[in-house]
Amino acid sequence: MLRSFRLGNHRSFRDEQELLLMPAMPGDERPAVPVAAVYGANASGKSNLFKAMTLVMGAVLNRHLPNPAGRHDVVAVQDPFRLDPGAEPRPSTFVFELIAEGTPYTYGFLLDGHEIVEEWLYSYPEKRKRVIFERDRGVIKFGTTVADSKPKLDVLEELIRPAALFLSVCDRLELGPLMPVYRWFSSGLLVNGLGGGWFDSGFVQWAVGDYLLRHPENRHRMVSLLGAADVGIADVVVEERRDSPRRFTGAFDLELKLLHGPAREPFDFDDESSGTRNWIGLLPQVLLALDEGLVLLVDEIDASLHPLLTAKLVGLFQDPELNTTGAQLVFTTHDTSLLGTMLGEQVLDRDQIWFVARDAEGASSLYPLSDFKPRKDQNTERRYLAGSYGAVPVLGDFAEALRSR
Repeated sequence: MLRSFRLGNHRSFRDEQELLLMPAMPGDERPAVPVAAVYGANASGKSNLFKAMTLVMGAVLNRHLPNPAGRHDVVAVQDPFRLDPGAEPRPSTFVFELIAEGTPYTYGFLLDGHEIVEEWLYSYPEKRKRVIFERDRGVIKFGTTVADSKPKLDVLEELIRPAALFLSVCDRLELGPLMPVYRWFSSGLLVNGLGGGWFDSGFVQWAVGDYLLRHPENRHRMVSLLGAADVGIADVVVEERRDSPRRFTGAFDLELKLLHGPAREPFDFDDESSGTRNWIGLLPQVLLALDEGLVLLVDEIDASLHPLLTAKLVGLFQDPELNTTGAQLVFTTHDTSLLGTMLGEQVLDRDQIWFVARDAEGASSLYPLSDFKPRKDQNTERRYLAGSYGAVPVLGDFAEALRSR
C-alpha cells in the first residue's frame, strides 16, 4: 500500500512535490485512500509523475540506474531544467512512504548525476521510527534491527557501486529487514502503460493469455467483467500458435479469441475496438491488484474507455466488500465526469483528487483539491473546467490562429 510519493529538483518538477495518499477527511482512519486521480492539461507533467515512480522501481529491480542519454521512456534525472538555460544540475530526491507486509516504511534516495549521494530506509513498527540503514555515498550505517545480519552486510557493502541502490542488492543474500520493501517494489507495484498508448496488441494478448493460463480459476471473473462492460464478449479462448517462436519466453505465441453472441462467433483480438482491447488488457492487473493488495498505476485511464466504464472500475477499488486487501488504483485522466456524480453516486472523494499544473516557465506543480477546502456540495467538475483550481489549458483563438497563416 502506497501512502505517499515525493520527488524534488526534477527536470519538470523542479521543486519538491508530494503525492500524499493518506486520507484527509475527518474521521477517516484508513492508512491510505484506495483511489487517487491526477488531472492536468496536456504536457503538464502528469506522466512524469509515473515515470519517476517507474524509474525507482527499475533501479531497485535492475540494480542500476537508467541512462537518460540512451533511454527516452524515463524521466531524465541528471539534466538541469531544460527551459531555464542558466539552471545548474541539481540532485533529485525520490521518497516512498508505504506499508509492506503490515509495517509502515519510508524509503528514499538522493541522486546527483550517476551517483547515489544518500539512501535511507526506516520502518515504523508500533508507530516508532527504527533505522534500518542510512547511506552517505559509499558509507552505510545500519540500525540495531539488522545487527544480527552483520556478516551478510559486510558482503553487501562490497557489492555497492556509486550508481547502484543498496536496496537493489539486498535480495542476493535474503537480508531479512530489507526484504519486505524490496518485495513491494518487485511485486507490489503494477504499471499499466505510459502516455495513453498502453501496450501493443501482441504483448497484451500474451499478457492476458499468460494470466488466464496461470490463474484458470479467475477466468470466469474476467469473463463476467467483460459481460458487465457490455462489449458483446461472451467468452475468451487462449490459443497457442505453434508456427512461430514466442518473442517473450522462447516458447509459443499466445493469441486470444473473443467469442461473441449466442453462436459464440470467434473474433481476433485486433478485430475488437480500441476501448475493448484496453479493457481486456487492464483486467488481469485489476484482478491481481484486488486479490493481492497491490498498487496499480494507470496513465490516461480514460483512453478509449467510456466514462461510465471508468467509473465502474474506480468503484471496484472504492468498495470495501470487494477490495478487502487494501489495493490501490492511482491514475491520470482528462475525464472530468469522474469529478461529479454518476448514477447518483460520487465517483471520487475530495481527498482523492490531485492536479498538475505547468507555470509560465514550464515547471510543473502537484497539489491536491483539499488545498482549496472544497465544500461537500460544490460542483467540482464545473469549478475545475472554469479554472478555479488551475491545471487546465489556457487556450487561444483557434480560428484566429488559422487566419493568421
